[in-house]
Amino acid sequence: MTRRFAIVLAAGQGTRMKSSLYKVLHPVCDKPMVQHVMDQLEPLKLDAVITVVGYGAERVKEQLGNRTRYVMQEEQLGTGHAVMQAAVHLEDKEGTTIVVCGDTPLLTSQTMEALLDHHEKKQAKATILTALHQNPDGYGRIVRNEQNHVEKIVEHKDATEEERNITEINTGTYVFDNRSLFYALKHVSNDNAQGEYYLPDVIEILKRQGEKISAYQTDRFEETIGVNDRAALAMAEQIMRKRINEEHMKNGVTLIDPDHTYIGTDVAIEQDVTIYPGCMILGNTTIKTGAVIGPNSEISNCEIGEDSVIRQSVAHDSKIGARVNIGPFAHIRPNSELHDDVKIGNFVEVKKSVIEHGSKASHLSYIGDAEIGRDVNIGCGTITVNYDGERKYKTIIEDDAFIGCNSNLVAPVTVKKGSYVAAGSTITKDVPEKALSIARSRQVNKEGYADKLKKMKKD
Repeated sequence: MTRRFAIVLAAGQGTRMKSSLYKVLHPVCDKPMVQHVMDQLEPLKLDAVITVVGYGAERVKEQLGNRTRYVMQEEQLGTGHAVMQAAVHLEDKEGTTIVVCGDTPLLTSQTMEALLDHHEKKQAKATILTALHQNPDGYGRIVRNEQNHVEKIVEHKDATEEERNITEINTGTYVFDNRSLFYALKHVSNDNAQGEYYLPDVIEILKRQGEKISAYQTDRFEETIGVNDRAALAMAEQIMRKRINEEHMKNGVTLIDPDHTYIGTDVAIEQDVTIYPGCMILGNTTIKTGAVIGPNSEISNCEIGEDSVIRQSVAHDSKIGARVNIGPFAHIRPNSELHDDVKIGNFVEVKKSVIEHGSKASHLSYIGDAEIGRDVNIGCGTITVNYDGERKYKTIIEDDAFIGCNSNLVAPVTVKKGSYVAAGSTITKDVPEKALSIARSRQVNKEGYADKLKKMKKD
């Protein structure tokens, strides 16, 4: 079986992006472009992947980790020069090498697999991924001979008027016989206006040697788009978002308005989930069947159970059980765990807390660094006072407790099982089981005092 390798070109600075962020790290649907490319290479079961880095190398390595080997292109001297840097790992190996750009986030593993299969079936030394484009300005044209074989690639600026009318374009993705690739690279010249070594020149060198050059034409031009500026970045985002949303709808998810629903590539959603407009669902989020999300909710890296409802709220890095009701305008901060049948109402914030089955915080409360038992009622305006200016402390509220409105629970403190906290209390000591705790000043009424105040103001 033929060994297969990949070279990912990710060394360009991307000056047209006009950004301090390295080009291939710009996100499309919540994931850096080069990460999309790497994810699509993975199903190909390649024997080695080499990523050519330059500007921002450390950040690319941090993003991709050990999924690839890295080589450095110190000077940006063209695509041919970039591929040359991989010689240290691949030059002497027998096999097939696919060369892809790190700024092509829409390219799919299916298209790359078809390209590789075509190349090996045709027994070509080089195969070009091509596409038809009705407005090919700026793209290299694929010139074919009478036998429909690839004659040459002509850059737009060098093309004749007749050649400019060709609509088959070079996408910049190639497959080569590995040894032939590195042999030809040694003969690529930089005798051009830019003084650079161009990868397409390998095609011409191999052709002059009488080697077979093939082309595989994909019918999905949009996959081949290279992102060089913010306009192309927005186009890629739109295309990928549509692709993601259509896949979810085919799998039984209801998107009320797909054009205004933003779902990341790693989100898993079961059938019979309904998502309303304005939602952003990102990261490694999973949503179980029957859940309703939105409108205008932001969810990232969460597990959401069956039949839960989240309305106009934010939830990050948390576990949410079945039949949980959240919102509107609630905030579930990281490391929170809401068990089944919990209710988190409007303007409630939960942070790094566990709330067990059936408990409720219906409105205007802050629950931070807390453990809340089963069937606890947390009244309006309750705050777990978890921070003394230096350290965070835990509040524990055991099963069946009732916390009255406008209460402050000053941690570390425990409210034991079945106990009550009177409204307006500031609790600084543990509350015994089934006790009523009242921690507020006794009310004093001064009869007629309002008239006295009015007279004082006049004087």
